[in-house]
Amino acid sequence: MNTQSHISGKSPHTPGGRSTFAVVFQQPKQLEVSRLSLPEPASDEVVVDIDWSGISTGTERLLWTGKMPMFPGMGYPLVPGYESVGRVAMGCDSGSLREGDMVFVPGASCYGEIRGLFGGTASRLIVPESRAMKIQPQLAEKGTLLALAATAYHALKPTPDAALPELIVGHGVLGRLLARLVIALEGKPPVVWETQERRRTGATGYTLVDPQQDNQNAYQTILDASGDSSLLDTLISRLAKGGEIILAGFYSQPLQFAFPPAFMREARMRVAAEWQPGDFEAVRSLCESGALSLDGLITHELPADQAANAYQQAFEDSDCLKMILNWKGMSSC
Repeated sequence: MNTQSHISGKSPHTPGGRSTFAVVFQQPKQLEVSRLSLPEPASDEVVVDIDWSGISTGTERLLWTGKMPMFPGMGYPLVPGYESVGRVAMGCDSGSLREGDMVFVPGASCYGEIRGLFGGTASRLIVPESRAMKIQPQLAEKGTLLALAATAYHALKPTPDAALPELIVGHGVLGRLLARLVIALEGKPPVVWETQERRRTGATGYTLVDPQQDNQNAYQTILDASGDSSLLDTLISRLAKGGEIILAGFYSQPLQFAFPPAFMREARMRVAAEWQPGDFEAVRSLCESGALSLDGLITHELPADQAANAYQQAFEDSDCLKMILNWKGMSSC
C-alpha cells in the first residue's frame, strides 16, 4: 500500500477551518492520506472533530480490492468508513447538540468531487445534526463498534418476535457481537463455529467450537456472519425441518446450494440488510444499561498518518479482530 500526506492551509482542528485530513482510496489498492477542502456548514449541520474511526474488514476490503458491486454512488476516488467517533466542534443554532458532546457519525459526504463512500474516515466531518448521534463519553473508542453492533441487532431482530439463532457461524467481531446480543436479549446462549484455532478464544457465556467437532444436525435458526459464499450446503445440512438461515455477511461471490436437501427440510433463508436508526438506539441503550459489553473487541490501534499500515494489518493479520485509526494527532501536521 502507498500512503502520501498532502498538507496545506489551516489545520482542520482550527475553529472555522474548512479542511480535513482524510483517507482516500484513489482507486483500488491505492490509498492516500490527503488534505481535502470542506464547505461552510449549512444551518442544520454540525462540525465534528473525529478522535477515532474503525476499519471494516468487510465493506472496506471490497472497496479496497475493487470487488464492491456497483450501486448508486459507487466510484473512485472515495473516502471510506462509517464507524467514526468524535466531539462536536460547532453545533447548529436550532439543534440539541452542544460543543464538546461525544457523538457517533456513520459517514459523511462533505468532500466536493471526492465521493463520501461512506465518508467517515477523516479528522473533521460536516454532517446534518441528525447523523451525529450522541453517546456516553465513557464509551470513547469503543463507540466505533456501535454501527457493527446495530448491524448485528438488525440481523437478529428484524421484527420483535424474530427467533434468535441457535448457531452463529464466524467468531470475528460481528460474530462475537451477535453472540453477546443473543444473551443480552435473554436468548439461549448460542453455539458459535470458528474454523481458525487462533480465533477460538474470548467466548463470554456461549459455546465456541470447531464445526468439525459439532454433531448437532437440527438447528432451528442458523446465522452466518462469515461471508463465505460456499457454506450454504453445509448450513442447510445442519438445519431442523422448517429451519431458517440468516445471511448476515457481505458476499462478493454468487450464492448457490443444492436444492434437494433444502427441499426436504423446507428451509427458509433471510438476508439481513443495513441497520436502521431504531437498531442503533437499541444497542446504545443496551450498552448504557450494561447489558451489552463492547470490551475486548478492539485489538489494534494506529495513528491515522499510518493508515496504509493499519489497512494492511486489518485485512491480512488474522490476530487483528478490529483496527481503529486515532486522529487526535493530525492537528499538528
